[in-house]
Amino acid sequence: MGTQEESLATQMDCMAVASGADTAGVEWAKYSKRVLIRKIVGRPDGGHGLVGQRVVVGGWVKTGREQGKNFVFLEVNDGSCPTNLQVLVDCSVASDIHLTSTGTCIMVEGELKQPPEGTKQKVELKVEKILEVGAVEPKYPIAKAKLSMEYLRGFMHLRPRTNTISAVARIRNALAYATHTFFQNHGFNYIQTPIITTSDCEGAGEMFQVTTLFSEADRLDRELKENPPPSAADLEATKFLVKEKGDRVSDLKANQADKSEIVAAVSELRKSKDQLLKMEERSRLKPGIPQKDGKIDFSQDFFARQAFLTVSGQLQVETYVCALSSVYTFGPTFRAENSHTSRHLAEFWMVEPEIAFADLHDDMNCAEDYVKFLCQWLLDNCLDDMEFMSKMFDKTAIDRLRSVANTSFARITYTEAIQLLEKVTDKKFDNEVEWGIDLASEHERYLTEEIFKKPVIVYNYPKDIKAFYMRVNDDGKTVAAMDVLVPKVGELIGGSQREERYDVIVNRIQEMGLPREPYDWYLDLRRYGTVKHAGFGLGFERMVLFATGLENIRDAIPFPRYPGRADL
Repeated sequence: MGTQEESLATQMDCMAVASGADTAGVEWAKYSKRVLIRKIVGRPDGGHGLVGQRVVVGGWVKTGREQGKNFVFLEVNDGSCPTNLQVLVDCSVASDIHLTSTGTCIMVEGELKQPPEGTKQKVELKVEKILEVGAVEPKYPIAKAKLSMEYLRGFMHLRPRTNTISAVARIRNALAYATHTFFQNHGFNYIQTPIITTSDCEGAGEMFQVTTLFSEADRLDRELKENPPPSAADLEATKFLVKEKGDRVSDLKANQADKSEIVAAVSELRKSKDQLLKMEERSRLKPGIPQKDGKIDFSQDFFARQAFLTVSGQLQVETYVCALSSVYTFGPTFRAENSHTSRHLAEFWMVEPEIAFADLHDDMNCAEDYVKFLCQWLLDNCLDDMEFMSKMFDKTAIDRLRSVANTSFARITYTEAIQLLEKVTDKKFDNEVEWGIDLASEHERYLTEEIFKKPVIVYNYPKDIKAFYMRVNDDGKTVAAMDVLVPKVGELIGGSQREERYDVIVNRIQEMGLPREPYDWYLDLRRYGTVKHAGFGLGFERMVLFATGLENIRDAIPFPRYPGRADL
């Protein structure tokens, strides 16, 4: 295998030289001995400047057709960009190999040619050698050109091969790269917070529990059936045996027996005592989930306490903002909310920065700059995929990105937002508008799409609808919280200045009926060198929805988890 790879590499090194073309024009992939299709068709000239160059490309056939008995035309894509490369294969080269089925994987070698005039392609590949073929069986589930997004969710392992999901994957990748770039450029440290936690950040209780009690109970049930615990009679017999051997040791010592005989008797006694201890332990084993005082005994669980999948890394990352000043976490979070809407997932990703020595206004400034940066990044680095999404799903997608990237966000208090919504006469909301409500998606979208027609930051929310860690304002009724609302999605970011005053946050925990013990470590941050700080969380999949114009959040993440579905 190594010899074949070395031979192929040598061939590739010689190809461009042998062609007599400009060898600097072809950029080879470093680790897969081929040229990415993006490096050909993604050039400003569409690849025309590479005509005459010899290359190796690999990818999957999107469409294929035979031109009489002489040629096979293939549209090939390797996932590096949305544009296909037209590949021309002489039937004498293909011989009896079937290449035209959608989904066929090929790796081919040949020369880039100029297509006939009047064709949309700037370059095509004339194949001289077929290096590899991955054939497709007849019943390929995604062979059709048009398939619904709902249908594709039934083939989670194959849907990345579709134009839409591959484009979304590249856009999502660009947004992730942009996220790290933005925060690293501004001096933030990336902190990996735990997925397993014992704290409920939101205080809502909609958390997935992490436990081994059920699997341990099943294992124990099987074991007790195969090897039943000792009976009372077995225990009594073993106790009697221990007593007998104990008496023998005493007699030997009283009669000053030989030392070796006493040592042997003592050894037998120890063995019998060990056996009795094991039998007593097994006799106490009970089938089912362990309980104490009529409740599940979590002290017998893996972590010796209740543990959950995190709903947010915020509380944990705050421990590092109190030492490193500017930090962020970016990872998966989970919520056991039994919702089937197009806006909810059980597993989703959150970007959560925290800034020390910062107040709510600093927080809003950071959030606005971050969203603008993401939008501009897609325009600068992912425009081809955005053009595809704009063509296929939302014609306003690119204009929306440009608008957000270049527009100052409106800023209004929650009270002002309620007053504006109460004056609305051209629309009847499903959810009543009054001070104290948590704004629904319809309210958020009306503010940003109809009233302001641009992103809006709403701040200073009623404290009764917000989390315990948000700083209480001087009015005693509101907290220093903010939400960034954007067209198409509504709430994209939620954040706040954190409550740094020890007495106030203790009172908030009590007011909300939360147990204090799980948050003792969090309170220590206020006891020892408390610092003013603020932060926010951006729902990453919501950002993907906003950017792409997709309607369902289940298509904005590679492997969606929602009630009733956890494929792969």
